[in-house]
Amino acid sequence: MQISLKKILPVFFSQQPAANSQIWQQEVVFNKGEYIHIIAPSGSGKTSLVHFLYGLKKDYNGEILYNNESLKEFNAEKLALWRQQHISIVFQDMRLFTEQTVLQNLEIKRLLHPFHPADKITTMAKRLGIENKLGKLCSTCSYGEQQRIAIIRALLQPFDFLLLDEPFSHLDEANRIKAMELIEEEAAVRNASIILADLKEISYFKAEKKLVM
Repeated sequence: MQISLKKILPVFFSQQPAANSQIWQQEVVFNKGEYIHIIAPSGSGKTSLVHFLYGLKKDYNGEILYNNESLKEFNAEKLALWRQQHISIVFQDMRLFTEQTVLQNLEIKRLLHPFHPADKITTMAKRLGIENKLGKLCSTCSYGEQQRIAIIRALLQPFDFLLLDEPFSHLDEANRIKAMELIEEEAAVRNASIILADLKEISYFKAEKKLVM
């Protein structure tokens, strides 16, 4: 299983900002099982790329292929099935249901297409230091706590590709390392690919491929 980028470029970009990019206007392949680190300076289109890969936005030239099928040709049902079975995501803005509890946010995700039993939620929450937050509303959690909730949520479903958009921006170094270890463990269980996009290189991410936007 693979995702292929065929000379994609956001429609709002001029040619020049993309001139030295290893992503924009290039032929790039992400294979299942690879760990890919995309290093993206501010303004280079990092979040747009993540949204393109997840099928949220289509305002780009070129093609994104999922197993040789153009993502732009997916209808809503096919895209929903792909997301349910093959691709998970940690959004930069997290997109939690803030008026639901932490546990409700996580259990809703898990029940959509279970990969783990229910008790795995508590296990993951304990590892990331938010076990005592499970009964609290997400709106009462700090930004860093919400990032850890979003990470756990993404790990509760099946996936072949995991998209991470600045997933650790509000975590201290110790919690970043704990979260990265959990992410890599879960990816290994699935033989899945991690595609991590961040403003700078993350030294503790064991990336096999590094690309600069």
